[in-house]
Formats: sequence, structure tokens, C-alpha cells
Amino acid sequence: MINEQELQQLVEEISLESFGRPFRHQARINRRLKTTGGRYLLASHQLEFNPLFLKEENLHYLPGIIKHELTHYHLHLLGLGYRHKDHDFKVLLKRVGGSRYAPNIGRGRRQQRKYLYQCQKCCLKYPRVRKINTRRYFCGRCGGQLRLVEHLN
Repeated sequence: MINEQELQQLVEEISLESFGRPFRHQARINRRLKTTGGRYLLASHQLEFNPLFLKEENLHYLPGIIKHELTHYHLHLLGLGYRHKDHDFKVLLKRVGGSRYAPNIGRGRRQQRKYLYQCQKCCLKYPRVRKINTRRYFCGRCGGQLRLVEHLN
């Protein structure tokens, strides 16, 4: 696991090597990040990184994530398009070889299905997170009436 000092040094090195510009702000570890590799804070110009990508088994993803966040950082400071949808962002990210999306390491959020509905005609099952109005919604296959089969707490 990389600590914050090593992370700061790595970000500064990648910034100089890939962008030819220094990184003059702070790189931190944010334990609250769950589904993303990192983020760039517009107001303070700090970079925050997900600690899951700082573990030994996921370290090979880290340079791509750092380059992604540094792309936001440098473009924003230069007054160019720093958002994901901007042309400047896409071109620079491709040029430096940063990752476009956060790699999936199996830690994404998954909602639990709480309700199970079943069609009374064709017996097709519909797992749902939220409760639905069975007088309003019908089976998509045959148009039959739905009924609540199971409610998990």
C-alpha cells in the first residue's frame, strides 16, 4: 500500500514526465471514494485517490488513473476544456495514455432486490428494488396481472 507521501511524489513525477508541467498542489487519499479511481477538486486544485487502487494487487492501474486526474488538473489551470465531454480533454488524455474510465475491480455498488413479483399467467418473475403498483403495471410478455411473491427485508 502506498502512503500519501509516496503518492504525492508519484503524481509529481508523472506530471513532469507525461505533461511537461509541474504539479504544485496536494495529492491525497480519500477513503470515502468507492466507485471511482480518483477525483480533481476544482476549488482547491487537489487530487484525491481511492485507496483500493493503492494496494499492491491494483497498482498497475494507478498510472492511468493519475494521468486521468492530471489531465483535468492541467487543462483546468490552462483555461481549456477539462470536462470528460470536452475535445481538449479527450485529445490530451489519449496523448498521455491515461485511462478513460475507472477500472472495475469488483467493488461497485449493487442494490439488493427486495421485492419479487410474478405474472399470474406466464409465471415470469420480476425482481425489483422498489415496490410497484400491481394495478398499474402488468407483465411485459403476456399482459397478465402481477402479484407480490416475496418481500425481503
